[in-house]
Amino acid sequence: MSGEPNIQNLRASQDSGLGARARIGMIVLQSDQTIEHEFATLLHREGVVLYHARIPNEMEVTCDTLRKMEADLPVAAGLLPTSFGFDAIGYCCTSGATMIGEGRVDEILRAQHPGAKTSNPITACKAALQALGLRRIALITPYAPDVTVEMRDNLAAAGFEVNAIGTFNESDDFKVARISPDSILTAIKQVGLREDCDGVFVSCTSLRVLSVIAEAEAFLGKPVLSSNQVTAWHLARLSGVADCIAGAGSIFQHQLNAED
Repeated sequence: MSGEPNIQNLRASQDSGLGARARIGMIVLQSDQTIEHEFATLLHREGVVLYHARIPNEMEVTCDTLRKMEADLPVAAGLLPTSFGFDAIGYCCTSGATMIGEGRVDEILRAQHPGAKTSNPITACKAALQALGLRRIALITPYAPDVTVEMRDNLAAAGFEVNAIGTFNESDDFKVARISPDSILTAIKQVGLREDCDGVFVSCTSLRVLSVIAEAEAFLGKPVLSSNQVTAWHLARLSGVADCIAGAGSIFQHQLNAED
């Protein structure tokens, strides 16, 4: 073959692209092995699209290392292109949002994406508890006691009674993601049986909770919430996605309260 190639000009029409119903952004920890898989399971809906950016974090989970993420959060938020027109964006770290402060997280995300609604797992947990009408809960975390206490105090300040607490006491985020779902189910059953707890919140986006939520709720006869589940629910509802999803826990049968 010789000479200039014969290249045919093609006609193209354009539509609105992916995410006709909702475009949801996620800022995921560099070390997280779980949340993208569980979000894809929960929000694999027609017209709903997820976009992820990763934020650097230290593998050891302490109050100090969690607060350090504040410095990188604006950069991570900026990696989600504003031209995508996000409906909602979540910073997907329960303990990180607790240490940095939910208001500060919202401020950083909105500075990059002023048109998007925002969430994080601890804010989403509170919204879910309100939607379910729960005030007395059990809390399960993988964290060291000082991080767990900070989370307990955050929920208590919002008016929720944390009457039972259990922790796997694991500070290595890689190992947290390897805690088996069976271990998590056993913990939920043990901690959630107390009569002064009307529901259970399992904190940490690295924990693989989704696959055991339905069984745990059936055993306890109470709502069971997880960081990934409530964040997916909250971001979906903030984006106008009102779908009820079978097998995803009782929260997905509820909408946001009017004041949220």
